Amino acid sequence: METVKLALVQFESVLMDVSANVQKGVRFVREAARQGADLIVFPELAVTGYNTDVIGDRYHELAEDLDGFSVKSFSEAARKHRINIVIPMALRQAEGSITNSAVVIDRSGAVAGTYSKIHLWEDERKYFKPGDDCSPFEMDFGKLGILICYDAGFPEAARTLALQGAKLIVTPSAFSLEDKHRWDIYFPSRALENTCFVGGVNGVGGGLRLFGNNKFAGPRGELVLDASLNNEEMQVLEIDLNEATECSKQTPYLRDLRMDTYGYKA
Repeated sequence: METVKLALVQFESVLMDVSANVQKGVRFVREAARQGADLIVFPELAVTGYNTDVIGDRYHELAEDLDGFSVKSFSEAARKHRINIVIPMALRQAEGSITNSAVVIDRSGAVAGTYSKIHLWEDERKYFKPGDDCSPFEMDFGKLGILICYDAGFPEAARTLALQGAKLIVTPSAFSLEDKHRWDIYFPSRALENTCFVGGVNGVGGGLRLFGNNKFAGPRGELVLDASLNNEEMQVLEIDLNEATECSKQTPYLRDLRMDTYGYKA
């Protein structure tokens, strides 16, 4: 499949109310499937809400395993509605640490894998262990890359995914209004540099002035989505991944990259 329909949710989480957030999230999944979406993406830590000042150590209590309530609920929704899901959450690891992660669920309801945020922002490092793997996921529409929020500020992260064949990168985020200047730059820049599609999915509210304004950029760096501010809503858009392939032939950044000079090992 080269044509992909995406649903990007500017989600307003209720801080620390996992049940309420999951129930509302499943309703968005149902609506996205009704509109024919192949993939739905939620913002950073949507299951618990994002606010380290308020939640703090309670992230350890609220974190779940892959066989916990949240993943089971979204897996059932994915299977029922035949849709792929990216659900960001605090994920408990085998050794007892927790990670700021995104769980990828395929249309069958199976967990396709997890991504854990590599570049932790400020107080996040007090509560979360950083991830150390940046690899795309094999989905039924192609390779999907995932970054989380601050990761998008590191060109190496998106480039590593692109070098492994990801034509689509999504970035669940929790950006506050004070940092909107970075939000406006990240996604067109990462898309242009890597001739791929790159989207940012932001939360709303949470006491941190999260402002929504989902962004989605095409492989020439052009914005194809610049969504509303401060509203909980979902945007559905269709992209053709062949456009990324053609663009990479016209502007061959990835082909001409001097990996021997920069030391990329992707």
